[in-house]
Amino acid sequence: MAERFELVEKALVKMLEEKKYATLRDILITMNPADVAGLFSDLEDQKIPLLFRLLPKELAAETFVEMETDDQELLIKSFSDNELKEIVDELFVDDAAALVEEMPANVVKRILRQADPEMRKSINQILRYPENSAGSLMTTEYVSLRPHMTVEEAILRIRRQGVDKETIYTCYVTTGRVLMGIVTVKDLLLAESDEQTIEDIMLTSVISVHTHTDQEEVASMLAHYDFLALPVVDGENRMVGIVTFDDAIDVIQDEATEDMEIMGGMLPSEKTYLKNSVWELFRNRIPWLLLLMVSATFTGMIITSFEGALAAQAALTAFIPMLMGTGGNSGSQSSVTVIRALSLGELHFSDLPRVIWKEIRTAVICGLALAIVCFGKIWLVDRLLLGNPQITLVIDAVVCLALFVTVLLAKLVGAVLPLVAKAIGLDPAVMASPFITSIVDAVSLLVYFLFAKMFLPI
Repeated sequence: MAERFELVEKALVKMLEEKKYATLRDILITMNPADVAGLFSDLEDQKIPLLFRLLPKELAAETFVEMETDDQELLIKSFSDNELKEIVDELFVDDAAALVEEMPANVVKRILRQADPEMRKSINQILRYPENSAGSLMTTEYVSLRPHMTVEEAILRIRRQGVDKETIYTCYVTTGRVLMGIVTVKDLLLAESDEQTIEDIMLTSVISVHTHTDQEEVASMLAHYDFLALPVVDGENRMVGIVTFDDAIDVIQDEATEDMEIMGGMLPSEKTYLKNSVWELFRNRIPWLLLLMVSATFTGMIITSFEGALAAQAALTAFIPMLMGTGGNSGSQSSVTVIRALSLGELHFSDLPRVIWKEIRTAVICGLALAIVCFGKIWLVDRLLLGNPQITLVIDAVVCLALFVTVLLAKLVGAVLPLVAKAIGLDPAVMASPFITSIVDAVSLLVYFLFAKMFLPI
């Protein structure tokens, strides 16, 4: 699919260079807005306005929403006031609010100046809510019905109002803006008669979210209940908007990307990889690299403090990388599993005892399996095959015992730290691979050298 799109993209760019605008327009109107937006992301800046002006008004607005922020800003600067007004008039309120939130102040002024008063009011209402809340994610464009309407009157209302609404399949029944229930278009079409009232067929047990509910929780609820939209209410259960599933998908994708970046030891970035400059990549990566470099100092201090032990038993040195690597990998496995469970709402801090007990049992089994294989590997490969006479049965046993304890401690650290982070209000992803690996490196060395001093003549 990606290869085919790349071929189409090259053909369209060639048409643009050859000025075959009519043919190019005929092809573009058959494409999905997201694919057209993808085409813009690979074009040179000076060609973007030219290609955009070939699009019909409705397709242009839908494509504009899908474009990268930098490309949107470039287009707005190239638009006349009339062109900008045409685009703004076609946008849904939540898309317009998201656009205003991303743009610099001078561009925002132009956008708001071209928006009609009702649009400006709705945008300002959404922007008042905290960032990453349901209120900031919602749209105020939804179909509302009254309880005493007949089915016939409701369908007529949907026909009149639905053109400008983001979704019409689910309609919300309100009295004085208070949410009373929901009714779907399917319910209306399958009603026993056109004279039935909405209150007779509506569902009254409505699942809704508050304006200040975290957007990640909203997305999780939409996924859990398989809703197309979720109503957003204020403290008095008054309907203020809806969050649609397409916005929830964007949240899930953004949150997953952010977690992956944090878990990889980087600051989150709102831009795609190719849109980030070298300097921006440097700024996102260097803080964690500096922190992890400094944390490695503790590992060096531990090795320095046991220099005498290493000098007396030089064979111990060869197994340090293996112990540290296995410990780090063990901790990472547990942390990633717990972090994912936390993000899906499967775990809470109250589950800490159960998590610890499960990880202890898992670690014992993993540790024993690794220690047995390691014992055989050291004796057969390092001692006999490589002919290293310094490796004795005692050294082999010390390494395997240290490995077993390291795996046990690493899995406990990897499982517990994300839960603790969540409990104190931090992002659990912070406690992922780089951070945990640094802790486990130090722990594995301490365990290793303590066992060595206990069982070896040092």
